[in-house]
Amino acid sequence: MFLTISTTGSAERPATDLGFLLHKHPEKAQAFSTSYGTAHVLYPEADAERCTAALLLEVDAVALVRRGKGKGRGGAPDAALAQYVNDRPYAASSLLAVALSAVFSSAMRGACAARPELPAQPRPLRVEVPALPARGGPGLVRRLFEPLGWTVTAEPVPLDTEFPDWGDSRYVRLTLEADTLTLAEALRHLYVLLPVLDDAKHYWVSPDEVDKLLRAGEGWLPAHPEQKLITSRYLSRRWSLTRQAMERLELVRLAEADDSDVEEIDNAVADETDTEEKPTPLAVRRREAILTALRAAGAARVLDLGCGQGQLAQALLKDPSFTEIVGVDVSMRALTIASRRLKLDRMGERQASRVQLFQGSLAYTDKRLGGYDAAVLSEVIEHLDLPRLPALEYAVFGAARPRTVLVTTPNVEYNVRWETLPAGHVRHGDHRFEWTRGEFRAWAAEVAERHGYDVGFVPVGPDDPEVGPPTQMAVFTAGTVKEATAA
Repeated sequence: MFLTISTTGSAERPATDLGFLLHKHPEKAQAFSTSYGTAHVLYPEADAERCTAALLLEVDAVALVRRGKGKGRGGAPDAALAQYVNDRPYAASSLLAVALSAVFSSAMRGACAARPELPAQPRPLRVEVPALPARGGPGLVRRLFEPLGWTVTAEPVPLDTEFPDWGDSRYVRLTLEADTLTLAEALRHLYVLLPVLDDAKHYWVSPDEVDKLLRAGEGWLPAHPEQKLITSRYLSRRWSLTRQAMERLELVRLAEADDSDVEEIDNAVADETDTEEKPTPLAVRRREAILTALRAAGAARVLDLGCGQGQLAQALLKDPSFTEIVGVDVSMRALTIASRRLKLDRMGERQASRVQLFQGSLAYTDKRLGGYDAAVLSEVIEHLDLPRLPALEYAVFGAARPRTVLVTTPNVEYNVRWETLPAGHVRHGDHRFEWTRGEFRAWAAEVAERHGYDVGFVPVGPDDPEVGPPTQMAVFTAGTVKEATAA
């Protein structure tokens, strides 16, 4: 992964001033350790007339898989194999953007203690990126960089020079040239727009990414014609974060138009006052619905099948009416996280006697699951391939046979209400299917008939009159529990 920054100069204003601005001496080759490899800074040329600094990032592919998400939006897309065979070591992406920020942090802030007058001076700049993923093609590259004062050359890279009929790849050779920008401005443009063009990040996008975006976008993002696209892609299309960033950018724009500070504009409500009710997250509503159904069924000993990271088990522990809670998951990593969440190593003896976690596959019968009042399969069945569902069905309803079984799963009809979910996509990369309300009810009715259960259905979340609720829950009851659930 490679990027160069060049400038020209004269005897009075030498190009080697670039070394002062970058805080990296042209006579040295330096290496810097990052979370995903090693960043090297070197100068292929450095004299008064022309100076070029190169940033070479050697990506540790194993570290990328271990520490990052490795696939989906956070890394190499598409197939499971892509976490091992991908373009991350070669194509400019958020990995290179993070390296820019880490290695040239002072330059990006516009700080230069040795020559404090230099950062504010515009200078001729030329940036070259040999391989840049551009989801949107050369046209989008120009739409992003040209409004910022760059002259853009984005040359598509053919898929294979030996087979021109195959056409172009999604990569471009990028050259940017400008005479009116400072180095700090150029670095901030690259820091934001490299991952935007790649349309992916190698790390989880948390709320503090909004602050990073606004800091790097100060002075140029509020007025950019592609502001919405930049904000949405930079924040990995997380709708809540995008909305928050857009609101703050609008405040900046209004403040600049009024020649005021943002604090003066945004003073309608006191800091300590919160007049807007925040919506309850769907995951919380789902847990509340499950707890309500378990209490109605009079369940005391509960199985959390496919317990994941232990959120439901944690909620069950808070209610003393649930005397025994067993979490089961096939993933040891998930069980380790659940154990930390529940603080099992620091839990008192009495509380610890109420909960246990163990590894197990729901595709096989397990004697340890017999004799419980209730079992919960919360957002589990959609992670199984359809041919494996009968095995899970028998293991739970036929072999373990708890008196109450709760099954929740996404309602695919509701997906049209998610702004950030592209048409035809499922809600999670690991979902093998998502059912309509009719499909889920048909499956549940067949399961109930085969194993001697009755089944009812409960909407979870806002029940849209057209497409139904975001989550659908089936409540299976057997024996005397039927009357309690009906009541």
